[in-house]
Amino acid sequence: MIYTVTLNPSIDYVVQLPQLELGEVNRLKTSYKFPGGKGINVSRILSELGYANQAWGFLGGFTGEFVSQSLQRLKVDANFTKIAADTRINVKLKADQETELNAPGPEITTSEKQAFVDQFDDLKAGDMVIFSGSVPSSLPETFYFDLIQKVKACQAEYAVDTTGEALKKTLATHPVVVKPNNHELADLFGVELNSLAEIKHYGQELIKMGAQNVMISMAGDGGMLVTPNGCYRSAAPKGTVQNSVGAGDSMLAGFTGTLDATHDPVESFRYGLASGSATAFSADIATKAKIEEILPQIKIENF
Repeated sequence: MIYTVTLNPSIDYVVQLPQLELGEVNRLKTSYKFPGGKGINVSRILSELGYANQAWGFLGGFTGEFVSQSLQRLKVDANFTKIAADTRINVKLKADQETELNAPGPEITTSEKQAFVDQFDDLKAGDMVIFSGSVPSSLPETFYFDLIQKVKACQAEYAVDTTGEALKKTLATHPVVVKPNNHELADLFGVELNSLAEIKHYGQELIKMGAQNVMISMAGDGGMLVTPNGCYRSAAPKGTVQNSVGAGDSMLAGFTGTLDATHDPVESFRYGLASGSATAFSADIATKAKIEEILPQIKIENF
C-alpha cells in the first residue's frame, strides 16, 4: 500500500484576470477551488494511474470538509486526522504574473498530533509512505524525520519531497527517491552546475550519501535519473505550460507508483516525466488520458 502525507493541506483558490491593478477593484475572469497540498496532488496522480493509495494528514473546519468532499468526488481514498482548527486557504493569482498568497497552517494540539502519529503503527513491511509539503508551525521541525524513523522500524519504504539540509538529513535512512531540480541540487552542494555532466556527478554524490534513486528535473532541458546502476536522461516533451502548481508532485507520483508496481526505476522515470509534464500542460492535476498522451514523447537514453 502507498500512503501520502500532507500535514498542511489547503483549499487552493485559483483566480484569473488579465492584469492585476493594485489598489483598485479587479474583476476576475474565472475562479476555481481545488483541494490543495503536495501529498494530495501525489494521491490524485496515483489514483489516476490506478495505484491503490491512501491520503493521510490533518483536516479541520468547513474548509477541511470541502477538501474531504472534493477528494471523495475525485475517488481519492483518504483517512485524515480531524482537528479543531480550520484547514487553510491559499490564493493562486494568475494575471500578467503568477502570484501566490499562502496562509500559515492551523494550530494542531498534542492529542491531534498523537492520533495522527499512531496511524504509523499499522504500517507493514513493503508499504511506501510519501512525505510532501510544509510542516505546520505548531509541529516540531523534526516531525518528518521522527515519522521516517517509525516507517523504517516497520520495514516500510519512504520518499520525501524536501530540499536543503532537511534533504541531507534523510539520506542516511535511504529514501526510495529524492527529487531536487538542478538549482536545488546546486544549492545543496554550494556549487554552480553548468553542464549535464556536472549535474550527473552531484546526483551520484546523493547516491553515495544514501539515496536509492535521484530524479533531477531540469525544466526545459527535461530530466535526469541517477541510480546505483547507471544514469539516464530525457528531453522535455513539447507542450504549452498552463500550470506550474503540482507538476513536481505529479512527477514524484508517477515515479513512485510505477516503481512500487514494477521495481523498474527507468520505466518509473518515464512515467514520472510524463506525469509531471502532463500536469504542467493542464489547468489542474493531469488525467490518466493526458499522461498517456505524453508518454510516447518521453525517450529515455543512457547518459
